[in-house]
Amino acid sequence: MPYYFRLGNIPHKRHTQFRRPDFGLYQEEVIGAEGFSGISSIAYHIHPPTLVERIEDPLPYSVEYVDEDFLRHRHIRGGHLSAGGDWITGRRYIMGNADVRLALCRPKQAMEVFYKNATCDELIFVHEGEGTLETPLGDVSFTKGDYVHVPRTLTHKWVFTGEQTPRLLVIEADFDIRFPKKYRNEFGQLLEHSPYCERDIRPPAELKTYDEEGEFEVRIKKHGYLHRFVYRYHPFDVVGWDGYMYPYAISIHDFEPITGRIHQPPPVHQMYAGKNFVVCSFVPRKFDYHPLSIPAPYNHSNIDSDEVLFYAEGEFMSRKGIERGSFTLHPGGIPHGPHPGTYEGSIGKEGTDELAVMVDTFRPLKLTRTALELEDKEYAYSWKPEVFGQTGSNGKASTEVDAGG
Repeated sequence: MPYYFRLGNIPHKRHTQFRRPDFGLYQEEVIGAEGFSGISSIAYHIHPPTLVERIEDPLPYSVEYVDEDFLRHRHIRGGHLSAGGDWITGRRYIMGNADVRLALCRPKQAMEVFYKNATCDELIFVHEGEGTLETPLGDVSFTKGDYVHVPRTLTHKWVFTGEQTPRLLVIEADFDIRFPKKYRNEFGQLLEHSPYCERDIRPPAELKTYDEEGEFEVRIKKHGYLHRFVYRYHPFDVVGWDGYMYPYAISIHDFEPITGRIHQPPPVHQMYAGKNFVVCSFVPRKFDYHPLSIPAPYNHSNIDSDEVLFYAEGEFMSRKGIERGSFTLHPGGIPHGPHPGTYEGSIGKEGTDELAVMVDTFRPLKLTRTALELEDKEYAYSWKPEVFGQTGSNGKASTEVDAGG
């Protein structure tokens, strides 16, 4: 996180006596990354956070990829994913590698247990839905269009409100997900040219302290299992905390686009950086204003990266036949670019109303069986001019056919 924050009651000095009203000691917990050299927060519990009543048998919970490495562009119809399960059991992984995994979740059931990802930061894009992320460091409210960042090893519970079934894009990384260095100064402050600032970040707004005894199950994701720890005391028994590691939300609508006289490359849309991947936000923006500009992106080859786009809202200027909630995967090694008619068709247009999340990875992505079940198999051929009724090489208009959208 880019700045220091605190909630509740804490002692004047860390690692010193901090007593409860009954004169017993509050239990201090340092929650940190990278040993003791990364960012951290210090929380003060009413009860020891180590008091485990029992440990149940773990549940298998890992990502299984299919042996399908054919080099081709892909369109995965994520909007067709059926709703089911809760925040944990309803998660369906689509693709991933050793650094990052992408999943969709459409939970229909409330969470009956608490959840902790012991090894991965999670960045969740709320495509549809609203509610509250409950954590021991306080509650974070979220709504449609928000990114919700949950640092690894933080126990939490998702509570959804309203009648709409949520649609969530989950980006899960084995290392931290942070704001790019190019947007920050040496002190971590977001710079003037950053497309967002600290005012856009919504840290926990309310700290709720639960002093309850009973059986509280926390499912901890690690080593391909959900480990089931039953604690004697409610895990949200924190009376105060401070530091740099905490959950927060920030809206994609608060991302201010960077534009120019000619078409800007994808890095201007970057919002997050992870180990061997980046996350970008495509938002409504004015097009290029050079008198001879071509707003649609040029054809390009991803030599060192796989490019994934998750289409949230609007009409994407360079694509046809793509559904809301879909992914496109353009792997490194073969060029891709605007669909027929969109390149020249973009000339003279003043702006776009698209909304999308892009993930560029610097190691190849593998697909899951869920991805193949949702795939539009004809997408790789959608650059043929006859697919969208464009004029063929003989000068005659072709018949328009369904491109899978």
